[in-house]
Amino acid sequence: MHKKTKILAVGDIHGDTGLVKRLAEKAVKENVDLVILAGDLTFADMSTKNLIGPFIKAKKQVLLVHGNHEGIATADFLSEMYPDTKNIHGYSMIINDVGIFGAGGADLGIDPMNERVFKKVIGKAHSRVKNIDKKILVTHMHPAGSKSEFSGFKGSRSIRDAIEKYKPDFAIFSHIHEAGGTEENIGKTKVINVSRKEKIFEI
Repeated sequence: MHKKTKILAVGDIHGDTGLVKRLAEKAVKENVDLVILAGDLTFADMSTKNLIGPFIKAKKQVLLVHGNHEGIATADFLSEMYPDTKNIHGYSMIINDVGIFGAGGADLGIDPMNERVFKKVIGKAHSRVKNIDKKILVTHMHPAGSKSEFSGFKGSRSIRDAIEKYKPDFAIFSHIHEAGGTEENIGKTKVINVSRKEKIFEI
């Protein structure tokens, strides 16, 4: 029988150590198995102090992608600096029979991405979990045609295409702060913007 995995997902922390402390406490209280950070951990690649440590101290595994406010190198640095922390940009992890694959970045910022790169990175990340039944896609940028576009910022067509093609159970992203907490469905996929509004869910 499949064991449910309980996840706390959030994005756009932007160096807010108070928010991290509160979320680490919540992760313990809610007994989550895993924490997912959907990019923009820092503000313009500034201090990375106390952004991951509180989760590790709380004995929680962390998966992350970079946003548009930090480069891939910062995400790699954080994943190498802390145990049980993995940057899944272009990669995937299998945890309790759940395949989690990711692509960070956005079409603006420190490491700008274009649609061709998004498609390639997500395809690479998905390749290792393609035969897994339960899947989660983690990006920083929002998919095209999602509620997050009300802000006026267009979403990524490649992320939308990946959701429709790979049909993950959940697609988690952040980037558009004003749309934090919005949920919708694209096909069978539950699509959630976790920008500064954490979401706890089970799969």
